[in-house]
Amino acid sequence: MAVGEGVTGAVVRALAEGVTPPRPFSIRAFRPLPTPPAGERAITVDQTNHSVIAGESVVVKWFPRPSRAPHPAPDLLAHLSAFSRTATPYAAVYWEDALVALVTAYLPEARDGWEWCVDEAEAGRTGFAADLGTLAAELHLAMATPSPVFPEPVRLAPDGNGDAWAERAEEALRDALALTDGEDGAWLTSRAGELRRELAPLATAGPTPLIRIHGDLHVGQILRWRDGYAVVDFDGNPTVSAEAPGGGAFQPAARDLAQLTTSVDHVGQVAILRRGADPERVAEWVAEARTALTAAYAAGLAEAGRSDLLDRSLVRPFEVEQECRELIYAARHLLRWRYAPMGVLRTWYGADAAFTK
Repeated sequence: MAVGEGVTGAVVRALAEGVTPPRPFSIRAFRPLPTPPAGERAITVDQTNHSVIAGESVVVKWFPRPSRAPHPAPDLLAHLSAFSRTATPYAAVYWEDALVALVTAYLPEARDGWEWCVDEAEAGRTGFAADLGTLAAELHLAMATPSPVFPEPVRLAPDGNGDAWAERAEEALRDALALTDGEDGAWLTSRAGELRRELAPLATAGPTPLIRIHGDLHVGQILRWRDGYAVVDFDGNPTVSAEAPGGGAFQPAARDLAQLTTSVDHVGQVAILRRGADPERVAEWVAEARTALTAAYAAGLAEAGRSDLLDRSLVRPFEVEQECRELIYAARHLLRWRYAPMGVLRTWYGADAAFTK
């Protein structure tokens, strides 16, 4: 239920009226912002940042800990200003050079994938998967289309880039091993050799196109709303530093695809633990959904004549790296989440159960 106008509503109204903010605040506008009705309400789901809906038409995502480090979202939103499969971007608010808020359109009746996709897993429905694959392909095609922000949005990976990706993945594995304790940690250590073998192809990766990717493309970033699906939250991967080896802004499209497919596995684990779904049925659902998603993604690129954007040899190593990053995230931010990546890894590499608590 919306409440009376507060700080967020007042900020949105001022932006819509073209008011110049007092220094040291500044605005980067993407599109004209319509004046919203009065009232605001907070989005109460668990999230790193604080989002408020103003007038049931605009969302302001506040960053409680603004950083002076370059934030990927503003440039990506500006580049994607004509992309219709995301919430319309209106503005970015800065304090000096630190991003403090992003202002986008509100998508009515929106639910994120940790809700609607778990429903699909519980019911055994996989029709959504092709839609997600198509959406991911459309996103990457938009990323690869020149704009005033990114006039040269596609570049070829330089020689030796595979070494940097391999170093980045090895660091993720080492961190996951160090941060995962107890029985889970012992089991993970026992499979470290298998994990490293899966990561090995990164070191010998050949030249592949690089684009600006989403960077944190899991089902939770895909909203099912009144008019279909939309991808949101271009804040990047919270476990990756841009200064880390292989951590630059331009990445293989396979990295996004790998995170999206592994998030389907995570949905299966959520359905098992939170909904009491049958593990064998969930395993079948995951396999079918992953296959449909990947096929639709590849078909979307092929139809646009851009099959070259996907290097399939990178997908599996990036999937394994992503599971390591899920364990890192769990250890540092949300310990109860560890059951999901551990459940996936136990399924991939053998275990007595499909998931672990």
